[in-house]
Amino acid sequence: MNIDIESIIDAIARFGLDLIGAIVLLVATWIISRWARKATSRSLAKSNLDETLTKFFGNLIGWGILILGVIAILGIFGISTASFAAVLAAAGLAIGLAFQGTLSNFAAGVMLLIFRPFKVGDVIRAAGETGGVVELDLLVTKLDTLDNRRIIVPNSKIFGDTIENVTFHPIRRVDVPVGVDYGADLDQVRAVLEKAAATVEGGLSDPPPQIFLGSLDDSAVTWDVRVWCNTADYFDVHEATTRATKQALDDAGIGIPFPQLDVHHLGSAPETP
Repeated sequence: MNIDIESIIDAIARFGLDLIGAIVLLVATWIISRWARKATSRSLAKSNLDETLTKFFGNLIGWGILILGVIAILGIFGISTASFAAVLAAAGLAIGLAFQGTLSNFAAGVMLLIFRPFKVGDVIRAAGETGGVVELDLLVTKLDTLDNRRIIVPNSKIFGDTIENVTFHPIRRVDVPVGVDYGADLDQVRAVLEKAAATVEGGLSDPPPQIFLGSLDDSAVTWDVRVWCNTADYFDVHEATTRATKQALDDAGIGIPFPQLDVHHLGSAPETP
């Protein structure tokens, strides 16, 4: 059996060159991926993008470059990159189907981080829950309720629902409805309520309080007492407005009627045997 030493040496030399080339390409890819990751993170940070999203996009760019480098290295050793890409595509499809709920939350988290309908510290109403935002990550949003319960809501539930950011604006309006007797003079009631609203502690003078004649209900004439306040003082001002309204009406002798129903009896009831 003849052994072609020269062919073996040539094969080893080619393999060695390929191996050296692969190592150099791998090192270069690693360096480029680290540089691209840092550069992406720095650029996004300058645009005031959320820190979580900044890190995610930086890592995504870095891993994408590494994957391309590995595919190129496999091509150096004669491994078909087309079949490798097909395997990756099939694996990606299988993973996507298995984690479609997670991917939905992930996509919603990215959209929330991009559009920023709320931030950490805001009080929101969404997905049937109300609470202060403690943490917003790529999968879930963590809320603390007003009675100090921790609620963890999937991002897809929040992004797919109406989001009310309660604390978005620095000031809010307190609305306190009150019903008064039909026999009360309208001008007198308005004057009494205006005086009460102007004395509410914590209420703002700009915008000024407003007294609104709302509706004629079954047993009372309904008024709305509207007082503006700083958002942080909302509940204190709401209580103060309710208290001032009740006291002002009592002092003026204006009644706040209970719900009542007038029953008119026509004719006499038939006699029972």
